[in-house]
Amino acid sequence: MDNSYKLKIANFYKKHRRMPTYQEIMGLVGFKSKNAVYKLVNRLQDENFLRKDKRGFLIPYKLYGEIPFVGLVEAGFPSPAEDELSDTMSLDDYLIKNKEATYIMRAKGDSMVDAGIVDGDMLLVERVSEAKAGEIVIALVDGDRTMKYLRQRSGKYYLEPANKKYKPIVPEGELKIEAVVIAVIRKY
Repeated sequence: MDNSYKLKIANFYKKHRRMPTYQEIMGLVGFKSKNAVYKLVNRLQDENFLRKDKRGFLIPYKLYGEIPFVGLVEAGFPSPAEDELSDTMSLDDYLIKNKEATYIMRAKGDSMVDAGIVDGDMLLVERVSEAKAGEIVIALVDGDRTMKYLRQRSGKYYLEPANKKYKPIVPEGELKIEAVVIAVIRKY
């Protein structure tokens, strides 16, 4: 298959933060019919480049392919370099268990700095209805959305920031868990 199709779709996704529609793919790759796009989409699904969600919408799967995994690097004292390729890995496979329930949010504020999450970080989160105490969650508490550690004391749940400047949040009414943070993405 012509890799320029994949590149055009990946660039569209990068620019618009969504997958193109069949009509937009027609224009991107220069096809004259939606049937040709349908066949292309089927081939791209077979190659695990993209998938369809439960509603039939296109979702990215391995847009950027696999990345070489070349080994370990010491964070302490220097060690001899290993230049040989150990393996490859897909960040999708490594980070995402449930593609349909996974999305990205941007962190705002400084209440989770001691957990390594700073203002502007991108968060990879998985939609859940329940979480375990100790996990970093996205929650609705008394109608407001926040990100904190989920904690439990005396059988009751509360939210704890990772910054001593802030106090734990004990819900007066409803505490609804929306998602669990599974990764933090930061560009340097």
